[in-house]
Amino acid sequence: MLSALEKAAVLTEALPYIQSFAGKTVVIKYGGHAMVNPQLEELVLKDVILMKLVGMNPVIVHGGGPVIDEWLKKINVEAKFIDGLRVTDEATMEVVEMVLAGKVNKGIVSLINKFGGKAVGLCGKDGSLIVAEKKKSSADLGLVGEVVRINPQIIHTLTREGYIPVVAPIGVGPEGETLNINADNVAGALGGALQAHKLVLLTDVEGIYLGNGPDSLASRLTGQEIPGLIEEGIIKGGMIPKVESCLAALAKGVENVHIVDGRKPHSLLLEIFTKEGIGTMVVKG
Repeated sequence: MLSALEKAAVLTEALPYIQSFAGKTVVIKYGGHAMVNPQLEELVLKDVILMKLVGMNPVIVHGGGPVIDEWLKKINVEAKFIDGLRVTDEATMEVVEMVLAGKVNKGIVSLINKFGGKAVGLCGKDGSLIVAEKKKSSADLGLVGEVVRINPQIIHTLTREGYIPVVAPIGVGPEGETLNINADNVAGALGGALQAHKLVLLTDVEGIYLGNGPDSLASRLTGQEIPGLIEEGIIKGGMIPKVESCLAALAKGVENVHIVDGRKPHSLLLEIFTKEGIGTMVVKG
């Protein structure tokens, strides 16, 4: 247990970061183990509330793949994936919308409010927040979308009134159709549209590794280094859409992006309010 003096030292270390980030927007992509473990979920959401209370403007974009799979199984619909993307026919889209915009989104909102924050849940249909089109692919992915445009006015209104927006990654197509979008990509696009100071991706890995050992964790990379690491196979699998969202966010004006292990308690606060940080920071350059 920390002594009173040690606790004071921790607060003192955080002070310049709190001052520097006051009034700044931070987009948090929330998913993985931190979302399905109740203890970690409580810590993450309390971290977000603290960020709001010290003057930052956190915006949450959440996933929910395991919950979707659970509900598809209940109605005997097989989950199918191509290149890591969920094949989304009309029946699957109904479940995706029900789970993401309903059960998962409102569950997060309810917990934030329970812990003393003020949250409002949204999906891309609200205020035409996320305008999308069907994703171009060599395979038929069905109702899978990619972001065309973000209309952030509703987010600005909510943050100005003291609320924490919680966004489900569902977009609206040109004919009003509902489209399922990768949450990492939504977070990157939203970060750019909001000109966020930071985009934080909470994942189930510690960050980007440049080798096999724990000492190979990269604490800082530039956007220019990422394509080469993908070509060399160092960045692969599920990490590719995450780093692609990093590059998209940086290109649209986000100052820096953090890939952080959401399985570690208070990973958000450690990455934002301490000098060392705990994950990989990707910067423009």
